[in-house]
Amino acid sequence: MKVCGTVFKYGNDVDTDVIIPARYLNTSSATELAAHCMEDIDKEFVHKVKPGDIMVAGDNFGCGSSREHAPIAIKTSGIALVIANSFARIFYRNSINIGLPILECPEAVAAISAGDTVSCDLAKGVIVDETTGRTFTAEPFPPFIQNIIDKGGLIKSISKN
Repeated sequence: MKVCGTVFKYGNDVDTDVIIPARYLNTSSATELAAHCMEDIDKEFVHKVKPGDIMVAGDNFGCGSSREHAPIAIKTSGIALVIANSFARIFYRNSINIGLPILECPEAVAAISAGDTVSCDLAKGVIVDETTGRTFTAEPFPPFIQNIIDKGGLIKSISKN
């Protein structure tokens, strides 16, 4: 799977309450969650994000509560990939479970700027900052996890339909 989009960049310790504020957790609508994604840290995010865009962040992205609303809001907003220095453990697994591609690559995070155009071959873990021409390599997921992500999440990957 290959993705290419414009970068939205955030810092360290972006928690699930910032990704999707708790006041919106009374809905299970992915579209409603996406409409409020990142609004407490970036009011313009939902107005600027386009399908295929990429989110880049520092350490411990997705820390906080264990709710899967956060990766659902990010994915449904149009983000095709999150690249971070590191992810909170539960957010990491929730992202795989709902089919949100994520990669850890501190070198890319340090070099990529907000607004850059970035492409990524998820199967190979190759990240290219198309704006600067720099290339980075992240550890790709093994094929069985890539299959889960490619199919849109764990449930869809095991569904007989």
